[in-house]
Amino acid sequence: MKIAIVQGNPDPAGGHFGHALAAAYADAAKAAGHEVKTIEVAKLEFPLLRRAADWQEGATPASILEAQDILKWAEHYLIVFPLWLGDMPALLKGFFEQVLRPGFAFGEAQPGRLPKKLLKGRSARIIVTMGMPAFFYRIYYRAHSVRNLKRNVLEFCGVSPVRTTLIGMVEGKPAARAAWLAGIAKLLP
Repeated sequence: MKIAIVQGNPDPAGGHFGHALAAAYADAAKAAGHEVKTIEVAKLEFPLLRRAADWQEGATPASILEAQDILKWAEHYLIVFPLWLGDMPALLKGFFEQVLRPGFAFGEAQPGRLPKKLLKGRSARIIVTMGMPAFFYRIYYRAHSVRNLKRNVLEFCGVSPVRTTLIGMVEGKPAARAAWLAGIAKLLP
């Protein structure tokens, strides 16, 4: 299987738990015979979109075209990011706005119909790390940002199934981190 890993931590220096998770997933996938390509969102140069016309008709930056090539190539996506203020980091949101443009992620809508989903045939796994307990985020906050990414972004473009993994209380828990890293292969498609 062809797997694209989208590393959504906005720190270009790396070294965070999400980076370790993505690397462990890539290693496990390669060991299982899968092909893997990684998109490090923090290392891409692209502007934030400010007008609908820019999103619909504006020039697509070269770094985004390269990311689109990887996403088009892949059959499965792994998206890893830390929860910031209850949502994905702004840079990752900006990346999705740039990369999932009309004509790439979905086609033109016909009158009275939804747009054609151009990313059909792909699946995804979303891994979110957070400082709060994962069950609290899932129950109390209803995992709103993850549900939004799953339903309103990925599934809207045709990606299905989309599975989620929430990892809470990541700060100061070396034994729990080690267990997640050791068991990451269980999350492979």
